[in-house]
Amino acid sequence: MTLTKILASGLLALAGIGASGAALASSGGAELQYFRADTGNLPSLQRGARDFMAYCSGCHGLKYLRYNRLAQDLQIPEELLKANLMFTSEKPGDTIVSALPKNAADWFGAQPPDLSLTARSRGAEWVYTYLQSFYLDPSRPLGVNNTVLPGASMPHVLWELQGLQAKVEHHGEAAAEGEHGAKPFELVQKGKLSPEEYKKFVGDLTNFLVYAAEPGRNHRIAFGWKVLAFLSVFFVLAYALKKEYWKDVH
Repeated sequence: MTLTKILASGLLALAGIGASGAALASSGGAELQYFRADTGNLPSLQRGARDFMAYCSGCHGLKYLRYNRLAQDLQIPEELLKANLMFTSEKPGDTIVSALPKNAADWFGAQPPDLSLTARSRGAEWVYTYLQSFYLDPSRPLGVNNTVLPGASMPHVLWELQGLQAKVEHHGEAAAEGEHGAKPFELVQKGKLSPEEYKKFVGDLTNFLVYAAEPGRNHRIAFGWKVLAFLSVFFVLAYALKKEYWKDVH
């Protein structure tokens, strides 16, 4: 192996360690669940948009995304957009803002954040795990806590869907070994959705937030493949030209 390859391998390893360490730090030490976003899944994005507006837009906004861009990308007719998704504005050209007043920090202790870039800054797996990691905690003002973001001021607004769960404490030898694969929560009160249905619900919502963080992502990826195809053809032509140009020299 050449020195260049050795250095490249070392840099990749360090980058992997740094990325995993940053993800662990941002999750409060909790293990994140695997989630692969699919912003090409139009039905999932449509369900996620519906669920965001129904359960999240009361407190959180998407200030970098406009209603008409959302309707265009997700193929939602304007009539349906106005009737079912526009709760904080009457103009399709407006950005999606929270319904809360500016003094909402007095109620929650902090102003609920805009979620436009959350999936991009935190990561899709962080969002996916966070929405499944609320548990009962009598010591907290709202009676719940979160393993991914300990001490979060956000109430568990989806409890009716998920139900209420308690944190499972693992002791003894199993805890010392890390109890890999052990369930961290136990459902103590069932919700309207089954655990699998709730996971799908959270997956759709996370998928939508990934789209909202970069609405042009699908176009960028599609354009990128075209550029790679062009460069591949150009490389072949350039190499053939080089061979023709230098054949008399060699």
